[in-house]
Amino acid sequence: MTLAGENTEHQILIAAREVFISKGYEGARMQEIADQAGINKSLLHYYYRSKENLFDAVFSEVAANLFPAIKQVLGAELGIREKITFFVKIYIKTLYENPFIPAFVINTLNTNPDRFLKYIKKSDINPIFLQKQIDNEASQGLIRQVKAEHLIVNIISMCIFPFVARPIVQNIFNMNNEEYQLYLESRQNEIIDFVLKSLAV
Repeated sequence: MTLAGENTEHQILIAAREVFISKGYEGARMQEIADQAGINKSLLHYYYRSKENLFDAVFSEVAANLFPAIKQVLGAELGIREKITFFVKIYIKTLYENPFIPAFVINTLNTNPDRFLKYIKKSDINPIFLQKQIDNEASQGLIRQVKAEHLIVNIISMCIFPFVARPIVQNIFNMNNEEYQLYLESRQNEIIDFVLKSLAV
């Protein structure tokens, strides 16, 4: 593919991402995506034959940035505390570099949850192994007993909220953009400290 072709494809993906976030899968129209990308609809269809193909491409970009890293951390030969530390660092870094992800995922869950669940299953992320490790470390008195589903949801919620609710957080605490970036950079240590203390026996 030529450089011009790569630039056009990248332009299309950015435009599609913005339209899918604002309109959802069902509400998005190929013409609107073409207009957003500054190209004609015929060219859009040349690159992506259908809206479903385009959505798959956008979601694949999200999945490629998120799922492999999460799967790698969960399956690593590390203690629970080390896994939590690495998980939060990777998750915050991914969201920081791809701030569109939370809005895109939330909109997809609200408008077409089955489509999102299909990709989750493809990722082959299995929290059962995490629960077994939690049970093992709890039986040794290293951490308190917790359910993996609560631990994972707590961590993800704390990571995502500052990105989803940026206008609210920034306004309430009277932060300019530079101050908010510094806040996001310090956020990971706050989450790690909070979660690890919650596991103390």
